[in-house]
Amino acid sequence: MEKCYWMTVVVLIGLTVRWTVSLNSYSGAGKPPMFGDYEAQRHWQEITFNLPLKQWYFNNSDNNLQYWGLDYPPLTAYHSFLCAYVAKFINPDWIALHTSRGHESQEHKLFMRATVLIADLLIYIPAVVLYCCCLKEISTKKKIANALCILLYPGLILIDYGHFQYNSVSLGFALWGVLGVSCDWDLLGSLAFCLAVNYKQMELYHSLPFFCFLLGKCFKKGLKGKGFGLLIKLACTVVASFTLCWLPFFTEREQTLQVLRRLFPVDRGLFEVICALSFFLFSFQVHEKSILLVSLPVCLVLNEIPFMSTWFLLVSTFSMLPLLLKDELLMPSVVTVMAFFIACASFFPVFEKTSEEELQLKSFSISVRKYLPCFTFLPKIIQYLFFTSGIAMVLLTLMAVTLDPPQKLPDLFSVLVCFVSCMHFLFFLLYFNIIIMWDSKNGRNRKKVN
Repeated sequence: MEKCYWMTVVVLIGLTVRWTVSLNSYSGAGKPPMFGDYEAQRHWQEITFNLPLKQWYFNNSDNNLQYWGLDYPPLTAYHSFLCAYVAKFINPDWIALHTSRGHESQEHKLFMRATVLIADLLIYIPAVVLYCCCLKEISTKKKIANALCILLYPGLILIDYGHFQYNSVSLGFALWGVLGVSCDWDLLGSLAFCLAVNYKQMELYHSLPFFCFLLGKCFKKGLKGKGFGLLIKLACTVVASFTLCWLPFFTEREQTLQVLRRLFPVDRGLFEVICALSFFLFSFQVHEKSILLVSLPVCLVLNEIPFMSTWFLLVSTFSMLPLLLKDELLMPSVVTVMAFFIACASFFPVFEKTSEEELQLKSFSISVRKYLPCFTFLPKIIQYLFFTSGIAMVLLTLMAVTLDPPQKLPDLFSVLVCFVSCMHFLFFLLYFNIIIMWDSKNGRNRKKVN
């Protein structure tokens, strides 16, 4: 009973922080003619409600794809239609075809923010709570603390409740998928992840781990026995879930192809694709919010590797600084980052978790010491890098806020943020791969969820 009470308190704290952030500005507020992601989501409601389904992804006089054309999978479109259906009862002007373009009002802002909160409360937050409750070999206090820190992660809060998006839906479905396959509810886990992909195509980044994990389960059970049966069931689940989501768009071949073109616009040319890929690999803000896809699994190991996980989650939020400043979200960014850092430092605490064992680098260090006996300073180096990183992020933030960039280099601070973030992400990539490689080498198999 006490556990339920404190978990309820944690959820209420998370909801309070979210709603407080939502009172601030949003993407493109008062900035015609294109406005921003807030207008994009409103426009999708306008299109899905007023036009027949077969026109949602096609360019025509009523649906100018150059003006925030729908480019997310069908589940997002259905969600937009559902929100529009509710908006119709409150104020039809919010979704009136053509005339509602660029609509802004306090009442509409309240409605849009509420749709994010409800989706979060229905999908993402329950998944986080259940995940933390299922953590093995830790106390109830640690489970509650873990839930609080995950729900206070500033990156997701600032993007969904500040900038304005529905990332908690796709990430929530992905987390339900993790819970499913971890608890041997493989079919439900597969269904949940398919819903994540059909809500936001960027969830395909998570598809390889899911595929390999489930395929590994099939091999372990034996492909000549139960494993083959599981493989067939998984395949049927994936095909059935995708078919149900896409069924209305399967009526005509061109309809299906057009949706795919909108989701994966490779017809823009090879040059554009190469440029986008190169910028993304450099951690540039082609789609800076995509770092949330990496942040989700890092949140899930927050209890296991608190120091490095906290550090990564702080950097991931910092990497979105240019976007947050553009949306006038400096104050909520500072407050939420401080709240998250204080929570992590208080409940874990992160600064006491920097030994080789706590960093899960003991096996690696032992291997290195076979060739370099004096290799005993790794924890101190990581601590030094952390403090250097913190100072660099604070200084860059202050510079971006208080100084004007040179006229010849108007994007100087944004590029510096991108460069610093890229260096961090390369470091974390190396760190997490070292852990995985040495875990595999030593045959350790850490299962955290029942």
